[in-house]
Amino acid sequence: MKRVQDYLGLMRPHQWVKNAFVFVPLIFSKNLLVLDLFYRSLLTFVAFCFAASAVYVINDIADKEFDRMHPVKRDRPIAAGTVGIGEGWSLSVLLLALSLVLLLILGSPLTVSLVIAGYVAINILYSFGLKRIVLIDLFVIATGFILRILAGGYAIDVKVSSWLVMTTLFLSIFLGVAKRRSEFVLMPKGLDETTRKVLSDYDLGLIDQILSISAASVIIAYALYTVSERTVHAFHTEALIFTTIFVTYGVFRYLFLVHKTGLGENPTKALLTDKPMILNTVLYVVSVIAILYKSELISFVKGYVTLS
Repeated sequence: MKRVQDYLGLMRPHQWVKNAFVFVPLIFSKNLLVLDLFYRSLLTFVAFCFAASAVYVINDIADKEFDRMHPVKRDRPIAAGTVGIGEGWSLSVLLLALSLVLLLILGSPLTVSLVIAGYVAINILYSFGLKRIVLIDLFVIATGFILRILAGGYAIDVKVSSWLVMTTLFLSIFLGVAKRRSEFVLMPKGLDETTRKVLSDYDLGLIDQILSISAASVIIAYALYTVSERTVHAFHTEALIFTTIFVTYGVFRYLFLVHKTGLGENPTKALLTDKPMILNTVLYVVSVIAILYKSELISFVKGYVTLS
């Protein structure tokens, strides 16, 4: 049982929520209720989860020395020594194989496999070098989120809006620099001069400037997406602009968590444990679905009432 817990610790299933970006093209193309396309998106999500977990294992192997000096990460299985490096590599290869086999058996488009392969390759480079290059580390994180959205689009043969790509870019940079800020504040002075050298290239002034710019860019890019000609034409409504209030609150709430609670180092934990953030996310999703699928929901309710 302890071994299973260690393997799950390496795989970090709580981080799989990030792969929900795969569903963005499905929702915003108004195909959420199309079972075949939902099925394809779900399988792509699962394949991405396996691939992402493989990357997490490789990252833990690459970062084992640094993690042992970190007040939180030192308890990770590789750093703590409860799982050997050889076991870690074996688990990573198994997870990558499962991701590939899943895509092949279920006949996913080749483009989906290529996107996931690109995600894995970029993140391996990130683990063994790119994470130590100032600013590049943030853009690699952003690329990972964009690839999730592209995979979701290719899975259902839908072109992803450029505005959604830009919003995702700024959002992922925002989350990445918030994580760097928390690491910078948490890390004892001088420790970042070893394996986490990139932190020494940042300072709070620079980090806070990037944080402010990326936060504003997320809100502006999303707002422009909701009122763009293509969006209004596709959804036959301008009501999507009202969901910007939830995006704005979410960004501001996250800034509060970063500056006041120290949750910025773990975006997933902040998203899944902070009650106002959870409520805001639920309200955002519900409002988007209500606006985009209004006619379908009305038809469903009418049918239910008639049958009753």
